[in-house]
Parts: sequence; structure tokens; C-alpha cells
Amino acid sequence: MTSFRMLPLAACLFASAFAAAPALADDAPASASPFTITGSAGLWSQYRFRGISQSDNKPVFQGSVTVAHASGFYLSAWGSSASANDAVNIGGTEIDIYGGYTHAIGKSGVTVDAGLYGYIYPGSRHAVGISENYYEVYGSLARTLGPVTAKAGVNWAPHQAYFDDFATATRTNMYVYGELGFALKALPVSFHSHVGHTGGGLDYAGRDYVDYTVGATARWKALAFDLSVTGTNLSKRDTRPFDLALDTDDFHRAAKTVLVGSVSASF
Repeated sequence: MTSFRMLPLAACLFASAFAAAPALADDAPASASPFTITGSAGLWSQYRFRGISQSDNKPVFQGSVTVAHASGFYLSAWGSSASANDAVNIGGTEIDIYGGYTHAIGKSGVTVDAGLYGYIYPGSRHAVGISENYYEVYGSLARTLGPVTAKAGVNWAPHQAYFDDFATATRTNMYVYGELGFALKALPVSFHSHVGHTGGGLDYAGRDYVDYTVGATARWKALAFDLSVTGTNLSKRDTRPFDLALDTDDFHRAAKTVLVGSVSASF
């Protein structure tokens, strides 16, 4: 998780009735709340989840809010609009609820982050006849060395109703990923990259696959402007049997490499 700054609270002042005790009349030191609230909202040219379009390659609105405690525990909510096609239909909306714990490991410079992540699709049962809701257990390790930040993590979806309802060949799923970021305080632009592998019940077009993202983010005050190349290693040959079966090219379109742009504001 991103580090959080403490939100100062106004110091409480004693009433003038205590003037008889001058030592108690001094201003009390400002107390700081152990909780912080951060969030963001913005517009994306499309919504890609692990390389696969969830919005039929159409624009979406997304937003998030996080409540974090100084101890390292946090709770977050994230949401996105979506559009359907013959390959992916999540019912028009995704709401994610997740919480966990993040903290530095001693003086190693390594930060651990672990928790439980729930994916909620309110309209999926109406759209496809089956609830697409599922959850994952996640964990990651990250370290910053100068301008470079490296991160490696895993998301594991254990056996649950989703895999039984969709009769997937594998009743669990494993997602492993690595990330590299580069940022200099003197520059208003930072660079980020991500590569991940999906294997199990959340395979796409009947096979496991690799997704990737490489991009740059420019910041101005509370605004962030991002431009990224994202896609998968799935070829048109991989998706062709599914597209032929439904007389569409949606399976290929959802997995092909594209340029995604976004503008968002944070608080």
C-alpha cells in the first residue's frame, strides 16, 4: 500500500474557567488521528483487468476510497462501470471490497502487504444467470532503492462457488506478478511496469496466459494523467475457436494489446 500521512485534528482548549491554574491554561499539544482517509476518481479509456477488457474497449468511470490506521491495517472500496460483449459480461458494474495489513519488515526496507480481496458484480446474475462474485487471498513484498521500486505478489482464489457454478476445469486460481517503477522527485513524470500470470479457474479462452502493462504517469497537483500499453500473450489463434463458436471477434478484441489513457484526481 501507498504510505499514508496522518490527518491532524484541532487541539482541544480548556475553558477560561480554569484561569486560576495558569499551568493548565496553556494550549494543549495538537493530537493526531491514527486514521487517514484517501481516495481517487477518474475517467479511463477502457477497463482492463489482468490484461482482459471488462468494458468492451469502451470508456469507464472508476473511483476508490481507503481508510487506513497508523498500525498498518486498512479497508478499501473500489468501483468501476463496465460494458458487455460476447466474451466478457460482468453485469455493468464492479465493486471491490478489500482489507489487510501493510508494514515494513524491521530495517530491511521491505514492505509486506497481505489481506483478503472480494470482487462483487451486482448485475452479473441478471446478465449471465450466475453470480460472478469471488474472493482472493493476496500478499506482496515491495522495496524501494533510490528511484526504483520493485514489487512481487500473489493472489490466490481458493475453491468457492464461482468455480463450481461455471464448472471450471480447475477449482482454484493462482495469479502471480511482478512490478517495477521508476520515479525522480525532480521529474513530474513516473514510469511503471507490470507482468502477471493467470493459471486455473480464471483462465481466458480455455488457457492460462500472461498479461503486461508499461506506462507513464504525469502528475499536476491532485491530478494524474496516465498513458499505458497493456495486453496479453494470447494470439488471435488462441481466441479463434471461441470467436468462431459465437460468430464474433470479441474474445480477440478483449485480449489484444491496446493503449489505455486515464485522468484522475486524488485526495
